[in-house]
Amino acid sequence: MNRQEFESKNRKEWLAFEQNLAASEKRKPTDENANLPAEFRKVCYNLSLAQYRMFGHQICDRLNGLAIRGYRLIHRKRSSFGEGSIRFVMGTFPQAFRREWKLFAVVSLVFWIPFFAMWWSADREIEWVQALLGPEQMASIEGMYGKDADTAGHLRQEHGSNFMMFAFYINNNVGIDFRLFAGGIFFGIGTLFYLIYNGLFFGAVVGYVQYSGDPELLWRFVAGHSSFELLGMLVVGMAGLKMGFALLAPAQLSRGDALAKAGRDGLPLLIGGSLMTALAAVVEGFWSAQPFPVNVKYTVGITFWVLHLLYFVFVGRRRHGA
Repeated sequence: MNRQEFESKNRKEWLAFEQNLAASEKRKPTDENANLPAEFRKVCYNLSLAQYRMFGHQICDRLNGLAIRGYRLIHRKRSSFGEGSIRFVMGTFPQAFRREWKLFAVVSLVFWIPFFAMWWSADREIEWVQALLGPEQMASIEGMYGKDADTAGHLRQEHGSNFMMFAFYINNNVGIDFRLFAGGIFFGIGTLFYLIYNGLFFGAVVGYVQYSGDPELLWRFVAGHSSFELLGMLVVGMAGLKMGFALLAPAQLSRGDALAKAGRDGLPLLIGGSLMTALAAVVEGFWSAQPFPVNVKYTVGITFWVLHLLYFVFVGRRRHGA
């Protein structure tokens, strides 16, 4: 086989590989992407054959360039976890949040209305708050946020170390996330129930501290992690409600297919919201109980809330919008 016959026989395969490389480099998935390793091996074989038979610099240089691009692309794909994580945080997650902003409005109302209602009731009917919290929970709240209480000391006595506090809080947050998301299977009723319950519970805690404790101790403690915990919880609730609404109104799909589609579409919300509540546990365990000046605590807390607002509104937008 001479040079012309060799080039004529393989030209279409080289062109297809080059086009496949270009599509993969631009992150445009095609049906051919899965064939990249096999095509790469074929190009490498052709390159070695062309060099052995001395078919000239032009054809060898072309094949060598294709082999280098193929190697770099395959190597990048095999080690792209970090890159994929950055792409998720800086694009996929905030874009998914903006697409489902109506769900965010729903879960916010379902959570915040009970929260403020229970907080408001503490000044008028404290019995409602006491009934919801129970004696054990009230004693714990008084130990942390009661008048002249030592919040850090109470937590040290209860958990022992910053790491143990982190472990406790992440276990608690994971449990909340699981219930909010899994509750969507029951046509969204479970998700709505846990959103309402958490709103009532958090409102009761704030109301009880205002009634019998020192509110500044509470605000100082929650300032740093509140944005991560509350927004993360609501985002996971969005994923749960998305599944519930898919079961209630599957459109032209079967309920099983609608549930599967909603699960895929809601996965970025579940992952992103869970990451936020995990970060809340980190801040809660290693920062919130530290004896920093109150102005520093409030400044950090306000900064986190503003950064979350900017993140969800602006991050991941392209020129055509997201």
